Amino acid sequence: MATLEAPATTSSPTIPPQQASPRQAPLRQVPPRAEPAGVVEAGDPVHAACGEPVSDPLAGEDGAGTLTIAEAAAATGVSTHTLRYYERAGLMRDPVARATSHHRRYTAGDIRWVTFLTRLRLTGMPIREMARYVRLALLTEHRRRVLERLDEVQRNLVAIDKKIAFYQERIDR
Repeated sequence: MATLEAPATTSSPTIPPQQASPRQAPLRQVPPRAEPAGVVEAGDPVHAACGEPVSDPLAGEDGAGTLTIAEAAAATGVSTHTLRYYERAGLMRDPVARATSHHRRYTAGDIRWVTFLTRLRLTGMPIREMARYVRLALLTEHRRRVLERLDEVQRNLVAIDKKIAFYQERIDR
């Protein structure tokens, strides 16, 4: 007895031809989006908790450097258009540095931030909410710097008070 073979079709390998309905278009297999391979800091509890490898595409002999927009796109898993959009939308915490040629130069901090923004997008957070988060992060960082300066001014004030006391003691003799 001869066996019949199903004719070759162009349907998706995920749906065998015999299961596809004549009225239903075959489902298209969409490859999963790769997670951004951005820079993470060693000991970062967020990344340590999920067991991500720690990588730094900027690490040279001195651990410092910058990336072009194309290199930053490759490091973060987003397009160059997305990087430019994030900058225009005010989502970057700090302005992206520019080379003397006016080309963008991304630091390790920029790469970490874009990776974080990408994760927010992957969770479904709208750009509008991301912008609110960035403003909060900017204000929090500014507050930290102001407190740092305030601490320095207070230390200077203590030194001035000691000098005043020293000179007052000399005058009172």
